Amino acid sequence: MTGFSAQNVRRMAQLHETYEDKEFLAQVVRELSKSAGPKLKTEKLSQVVRELVSAVPWGHHANVLAKVTDPAARFYYLRATAQFGWSRNVLLNQIKAGAYERAVVEKKTHNFDHALPEHLSEQADEMLKSSYSLEFLDLRQAVEERELEDQLISRLQAFLLELGYGFCFVGRQHRLALKGKEYFIDLLFYHRFLKALVAFELKVGPFEPEYAGKMDFYLNLLNDKERGPDDNPSIGVILCAEKDDVEVEYALRTKQNPIGVAEYRLQSKLPADMKGRLPTARQLANVVRAAMPPKREQP
Repeated sequence: MTGFSAQNVRRMAQLHETYEDKEFLAQVVRELSKSAGPKLKTEKLSQVVRELVSAVPWGHHANVLAKVTDPAARFYYLRATAQFGWSRNVLLNQIKAGAYERAVVEKKTHNFDHALPEHLSEQADEMLKSSYSLEFLDLRQAVEERELEDQLISRLQAFLLELGYGFCFVGRQHRLALKGKEYFIDLLFYHRFLKALVAFELKVGPFEPEYAGKMDFYLNLLNDKERGPDDNPSIGVILCAEKDDVEVEYALRTKQNPIGVAEYRLQSKLPADMKGRLPTARQLANVVRAAMPPKREQP
């Protein structure tokens, strides 16, 4: 074969070296051991790597190799691309938004450990992200909860992509009735692999402990009235502007239903290489004050 540029040849060599690297293969073993058990044959490992590499287009590989250095992150993005059918632009946006860190690395706050069986708890933890990027809404100012809900519904495809593989939309303001009273869940989904209803409550302010009690109540109603005979227990996710992990831990400690609490981000955080280069809010305020003309003395 001929006609390859020097850059393409370097990328090909890098691809071979990267996916034969011991650290990358060790990460594959760790991930596969969760489903295949502790004993993983070399033949099976080689087959999985070959299938994974061949399932991802060349342009996607080039982007992962150029923008991601951690072996675990590389495996995450390759597997997600193969599973979810991400386009090249979607992959780039997921890398930019730190999807790996939010889905795997960053600490998540939930009570899945004591509210679900061990195997289901691990799957629910994988389903939940520490935070959700809503940058695609392009919101530049504070909004009310109903407006945030409207915006998410108008960009439902983008929101489903951010939630992750397996989510199926059921409805918004999902009605639940009890003894003549009505209650409404902001957003209701069904997760194909968890085989469970997943209720989302949207909060434009910080997390408050009473939100956990309200979600616990909704999940009781869902389990009694709408949970299918073969479904697992319903799961609740409280999506808020900010949260205190200690406060969340205390709020969820006595709840019997599985509940997770996550933050949403309307804009990306400042890149690490830019920290310290831009003035702080206080520094900007001081500059503005210094530029203001002095107050005139009253006669």
